[in-house]
Amino acid sequence: MTRLPDFRLETYFSRWEFTARHHLTASDAETMTLAELLALADDQDREAFENLSLGYTQTFGDPGLREAIAATYEHAEADDVICFAGAEEAIYLAMNVLLGPDDHAVVLTPNYQAAETVPLALCEVTGVALDADRDWALDLDEVAAAIRPNTRLVSVNFPNNPTGKVLDRADFVALVRLCDERGIHLFSDEVYRGLECGPVGALPQAADLSERALSLNVTSKALGLPGLRIGWITCRDRALRARLERAKHYTTICNSAPSEVLARIAVKARETILDRNRALIRSNLPFFAAFFAEFADDFEWRAPDGGCVAYPRYLGADGVETFCTRLVEEAGVLLLPASIYRSELTATPDDRFRIGVGRRSAEEDLAAFARWMRAGR
Repeated sequence: MTRLPDFRLETYFSRWEFTARHHLTASDAETMTLAELLALADDQDREAFENLSLGYTQTFGDPGLREAIAATYEHAEADDVICFAGAEEAIYLAMNVLLGPDDHAVVLTPNYQAAETVPLALCEVTGVALDADRDWALDLDEVAAAIRPNTRLVSVNFPNNPTGKVLDRADFVALVRLCDERGIHLFSDEVYRGLECGPVGALPQAADLSERALSLNVTSKALGLPGLRIGWITCRDRALRARLERAKHYTTICNSAPSEVLARIAVKARETILDRNRALIRSNLPFFAAFFAEFADDFEWRAPDGGCVAYPRYLGADGVETFCTRLVEEAGVLLLPASIYRSELTATPDDRFRIGVGRRSAEEDLAAFARWMRAGR
């Protein structure tokens, strides 16, 4: 395995995330306090948290948490679930388990950087780009053409980060079928599932459609609980799940016991939390529409189909990198410029920026953004 490059997003965030006054590029929904989460617990889980023994936990994850996660799928059982320290560990270990130097992977772009750089450190990778000129459409013929005899993995993410795109349901089912026909594992990043706001609605979870597919999820994004650091992979291939457990022995070994109980509470209360977060996004989107309408000469806006991020185009002559730097330095408003999402695999737009739509502070943050824009005129 070659040395991994710097993680551009996290490097950028380490400079600005906790110093910028207006975090307008957050990728997670509004979080809640510990007291608010515990208020959603049943008596058994509240007692379990209050009387928790702080010892080691099972490598696969807390049995009650895995049962709660499995209940969110149509065809999965608790034994099909393995928990990790967030989605990042799950991505890293899954790629290392599935891919070797003689293998090949197909990865969609733009993407969360680890979905590209971890496979690239292990084997040859071909990128397939979502088409920005066609509403971020995915060409399944391009995916099929990218597949080789030694392709072991196709990696996708819907609702997509950073574009907010949700694939058409028929196309997603066709993609799963394509992978099954070729004996390929589909790695489906579904961390924003449940925050759909467009007409397509939620896609099926890949692990429900195929025994070979891996569905990735986490408490961080749609549930808005990144501080728990609990993610999971659901896959009905038990032999593969066992390999993931053995790989985890070399990283975290097991998860945080308090976090697993709190994650169990959150997953059981999933619909309540998702209802709250979808309502917040719906109430925020008119503020974004009004902002981008006022500055229509400067930006091209498209609301996300799902998730809590969007990827507008900046039309200014100074370029999006200079624009984002000036904005955070002069107004304290943080956005993620296109360079964070550049790819070694395909061309990616260089005039976009990621903006978050899932925080309660959105109206205030947009107001600060608007004041800076007006002053610049």
